[in-house]
Amino acid sequence: MRPIEFDEIKNIIDYEKIRNDFRRRIIEMKNLRRLKVGEMVTITFENRYTVTFQIEEMMRVERIVDEEKIKAEVETYNELIPSENELSATLFVEVDEQSKIKPVLDSLVGMNRDSVYLKIGGKMIPAVFEEGHATDDRISAVQYVRFKFSPEETKALADSSIPAAVVIRHKNYNAEASLNDRLRQSLNGDITEGSSVSVWK
Repeated sequence: MRPIEFDEIKNIIDYEKIRNDFRRRIIEMKNLRRLKVGEMVTITFENRYTVTFQIEEMMRVERIVDEEKIKAEVETYNELIPSENELSATLFVEVDEQSKIKPVLDSLVGMNRDSVYLKIGGKMIPAVFEEGHATDDRISAVQYVRFKFSPEETKALADSSIPAAVVIRHKNYNAEASLNDRLRQSLNGDITEGSSVSVWK
């Protein structure tokens, strides 16, 4: 999937004009691409539109108008865009009670190592975690992950007759959630650039 270009980002004034409709469409897209895996973990698969939305919203909140700062943000957020034969996602550990956040996160230390997979048929594709969000004794509630596919695995993802699921196998957290057909179609669009259909229209 090609990176976001600077000139694709609207300035704050132009963004305000289309924000309500664009936000509604992105929320619909995110709802489709969000998967609850067990009681506490949610994975949201990212693409050019979800990432563009994050950039636009961040600019709006922080009132960023300087072109060089915008270019820097685009470069940073482009790290969330999946490359060829990849899917990328944001993994959230959701804990409602403030007092439980640290104990829960402490219990999940090591989740970034050989614990999260995309299972397609009998094939387990490991999540590659972005560095800097976990250490040997702590883990962040927000993680950025990638799943790298072979051509055969890409074909298997597109074949709805082959079961697919996100699987977490950690000593303190075991869960699995199946990918429905609509989600798989959307993810296959990411890999094949089918998501090039504009949500702006």
